[in-house]
Amino acid sequence: MAYAVKEIFYTLQGEGAQTGRAAVFLRFSGCNLWSGRDADRFHGAGGCSRWCDTDFVGTNGPGGGRFRDAVALAAAVAATWRETYGRKLVVCTGGEPLLQLDESLVEELHRRSFEIAIETNGTLLPPPGIDWICVSPKANSQLALREGHELKLVYPQQGMPPESFESLSFTHFFLQPLDGPDRERNTQACVEFCLSNPRWRLSLQTHKLLGIP
Repeated sequence: MAYAVKEIFYTLQGEGAQTGRAAVFLRFSGCNLWSGRDADRFHGAGGCSRWCDTDFVGTNGPGGGRFRDAVALAAAVAATWRETYGRKLVVCTGGEPLLQLDESLVEELHRRSFEIAIETNGTLLPPPGIDWICVSPKANSQLALREGHELKLVYPQQGMPPESFESLSFTHFFLQPLDGPDRERNTQACVEFCLSNPRWRLSLQTHKLLGIP
């Protein structure tokens, strides 16, 4: 299988349970909830099209391109890792990574001693072997992946109260403030909810605060 990749880069995980951990980010092109183009912001299948701030269109980002097979893509990920020791982590994201991430790539990344994490909207089921599953549900979409390590809900989203996800089988539950002009108000709403509902923890986009990718 060939893969379309927007970018591959080395940074610190900025969100959720693994905040602060060094990782290679493998951002796949494409999403099944909207095109990623500004002209389609009010026509996406998911409510995220109105506020998504991630560029996953095309293959022109740093380290991006079209990779002929899993061996080639895994080699590119391995070449991006900077250290020769420590636990190697690759975060597969997008767009929607599960449109492309398959068993062959999982096998090749494991062969190179990477722990594999995904950040997915949860509308598709993953191949076996994923080491860390983070699901971020989006409004107006059907959640197929209902278990994992981390559920990270961007808040607030219309028609998606956090309580409706508490019966799902996740180890960690995070609320992350919806970015944009109302970020301060949304952050305060997340703080108040987490204080009243201690099962939930606050996730901030620390990479934005630090000015790193």
